[in-house]
Amino acid sequence: MALYENQDLKIYNSLTGEKETFKPITKGHVGMYVCGPTVYNKVHLGNCRTFISFDLVFRYLKHLGYKVRYVRNITDAGHLENDAEEGEDRIAKKARLEELEPMEVVQMYTVDFHNTLQKFNNIPPSIEPTATGHIVEQIETIKKIIDKGLAYESNGNVYFDVLKYNENEHYGILSKRKLEDLIANTRELAGQSHKKNPQDFALWKKAEPQHIMRWPSPWGTGFPGWHLECTVMSSKYLGEEFDIHGGGMDLKFPHHECEIAQGTAANGKNPVRYWMHANMLTLNGKKMAKSTGNNILPEELFSGNSDKLSKGFHPSVVRFFMLQANYRSVLDFSDEALLAAEKGFDRLMQAIEYLDTLSTSNSSDIDINSWKQSCYDAMNDDFNSPVLIAQLFEAVKHINACKHHKIKLTANDISVLKATMNAMCFDVLGLEHFESDSNNNEVQDELIQLLIELRNEARANKDFAQSDKIRDQLKAMNIQLKDTSEGTTYDIIA
Repeated sequence: MALYENQDLKIYNSLTGEKETFKPITKGHVGMYVCGPTVYNKVHLGNCRTFISFDLVFRYLKHLGYKVRYVRNITDAGHLENDAEEGEDRIAKKARLEELEPMEVVQMYTVDFHNTLQKFNNIPPSIEPTATGHIVEQIETIKKIIDKGLAYESNGNVYFDVLKYNENEHYGILSKRKLEDLIANTRELAGQSHKKNPQDFALWKKAEPQHIMRWPSPWGTGFPGWHLECTVMSSKYLGEEFDIHGGGMDLKFPHHECEIAQGTAANGKNPVRYWMHANMLTLNGKKMAKSTGNNILPEELFSGNSDKLSKGFHPSVVRFFMLQANYRSVLDFSDEALLAAEKGFDRLMQAIEYLDTLSTSNSSDIDINSWKQSCYDAMNDDFNSPVLIAQLFEAVKHINACKHHKIKLTANDISVLKATMNAMCFDVLGLEHFESDSNNNEVQDELIQLLIELRNEARANKDFAQSDKIRDQLKAMNIQLKDTSEGTTYDIIA
């Protein structure tokens, strides 16, 4: 029996604004589409967070036993800056500036994208289609929408007729916007383009003479609209209706809103059951932006070659840091936060290493099966990775307590603990156990534990001068002892 049979997974659906019990269209199978990058520059950290978030979703669904088809596109056709009506194609602009062919730009930054995600230990998607590889299908979809009276040709351009669509459907259903408000905010733009209405968006754009990337179509030489490619590729590989569509929060409107309209117009049904959106990153409490210099690239994180960092961080530590926040929450990067995450990561890896050295007992002081289910409960609650990580650190406490003979665990409990820790850390969270200062940290832990035992002996013998000396000297080394009813523990103060 697959694990999903016994787990009640709930997903926050952006379409309804509620957490809903996940029920795939076809039992045991999941179709998931995530908007990929436009490959005209190095992948930025915000994109990486989105793709790590959906890698977590992909991993957990697979762990539960679902057969998952994960489709993530590459936008290599390019589109106008901010999907504007006029201007220069992003990829063509980069090609002109660097004196390259557009497909050289695409290849260069697609390779960079793949290399960066590989460093973060992301599993490649099942299918990675490109926009340029599906021009024919995009043209055929435009024809379908025109035939249904929901799009029109104007001077070599084809636009989606939002007002006509809204007569029977709701344009704004995902972003919770009202068309009348959109009209009120854009009324002054009327008559400044070939559109019937300012809200109409491009399905096909006429290529001006200087436009490099261009294809023949029934409406003249041009290129597809940005929103159309995702509708075409998702429906081709996942069907007219599929389970999950993901992307960054910034894509909710207009990109995903337009996808719903296009899919519904072309196929007569809302294309997606569950819409998921990952939130943004900030850096030192401010929005990341190249223009202000408040920005950092993945490669700078790994190398430490940035004035915002005290050192470089392993990709697995950065991934661990990102997963300490729920994918729907804003996450703030800072050097201090990454250093703290690194210490936590090392503690987690050390505890997993300790598992092979624990002594077994005939009885147990801990209900391991209850703890195991709490890990699943965390992930079943909309992939709540920070709560899962908190549960893993509960296990770290149990492992350390068992190691120092403060609690007992049976052989079976240790086996369950080990299997669950490995599954959650490596299979689900996608962390990697790498060579670091772990051995030094383990020796450090042993030495601190020895000093704690010597201090306990001194206290038992009422040699309080020696006891205080050990405590104070450890404190001078930024090691804070904590005396509790269960014994003495310590924290390393940054």
